[in-house]
Amino acid sequence: MIVSIPNKSWRGFTLIELMIVISIILILVSISIPIYTNSIAHAKEAVLRDDLFTMRSCIDQYTLDKQKAPQSLQDLVSAGYLKAIPKDPITGTADSWQVSTDDTLMDPSQTQPGITDVHSGASGVGTDGSAYSSW
Repeated sequence: MIVSIPNKSWRGFTLIELMIVISIILILVSISIPIYTNSIAHAKEAVLRDDLFTMRSCIDQYTLDKQKAPQSLQDLVSAGYLKAIPKDPITGTADSWQVSTDDTLMDPSQTQPGITDVHSGASGVGTDGSAYSSW
């Protein structure tokens, strides 16, 4: 039996079909990129909130245990309350943390004032509209 080959031996996609497929891919990419960048921003903000909560808890625990407030964030690492000073996820460095000191004592048995709070040193605004430095 002999199989005949049709005259059109080139079968494939036309230029119009390829342009339509590429256009659809570009539309999907243009929709997904803003969603992806927004999810990255939300993830960084969640890490920032968690780091701030942890450092504030460690400051309070250090103050109650040692009966004096830490004089720097490095005191928390030296005393074993933190393994290392975390990097600010917004700025990407561990040197940008802004500490608040106060002369008031947290506990009557406290002998020395020092750091009472910590904030991010980032200058931007979060997705909720508040400044990172106010968190």
